[in-house]
Amino acid sequence: MSTPVRSPDLADAREADDLTAFLARLLHYDRAAAVRLQAGGPDGRPQPHLAVFGRPPSFEVLAIRTARLSTPLALDTTVSAGELLDRIEGTGFTLPAPVTGPPWTGVLPPRGGWSTVPGLPGAAEMRAAVAAAVAEFRHRDEALPAERRTRAERDRIGREIWSREVAGTGLPLRAVHAAHSLGFLRPGAPVALLTAPGSWLRLRTSFGSIAVRASGPGGLTGLTVTPTRSG
Repeated sequence: MSTPVRSPDLADAREADDLTAFLARLLHYDRAAAVRLQAGGPDGRPQPHLAVFGRPPSFEVLAIRTARLSTPLALDTTVSAGELLDRIEGTGFTLPAPVTGPPWTGVLPPRGGWSTVPGLPGAAEMRAAVAAAVAEFRHRDEALPAERRTRAERDRIGREIWSREVAGTGLPLRAVHAAHSLGFLRPGAPVALLTAPGSWLRLRTSFGSIAVRASGPGGLTGLTVTPTRSG
């Protein structure tokens, strides 16, 4: 059995608390969730930030949480989110053994080349849109006659609602729902929408980001599989 490698500590207790909360929320949606961890620049040089990527299946988006490190680190691995959560003690953690990641772990947004997309509403307006969409889903679900109250019909209603674009920006409402559910879309938090080559859109807040990728001319339909290097 290989000896666990202890990572450098996170910068402070707040970084540890935020990372713990992010992992717990991912596990709420998928008890077998994996996360890809990246630190260091494209050239392999250590960097003082750890990027944690996860994919909550309910939303079909890529969630990204960045944590500051106390010392620079070079790392690229995929591990169990549950094991990582269990190993966080104070501001440090011992890396779990790598796992064979699901296909999405090879589909990461580019590190550079992002530009701002105008027209994104503020955090309060987007939170209200999510609340209205949840209420609409419940109303339409309750209105279904007994013979149509099936999983397929509920899924159809959900896809119709959550695939709607936000203010004509191209961002699907499900990405905003994910940001809200994962604790990224907090009241008063600055928000921005970015785009990058490869048909990526990224909803960025100071607490984390949600990324989605277009799958052809039909619009944003979630992540497609394009391999990238993984350690």
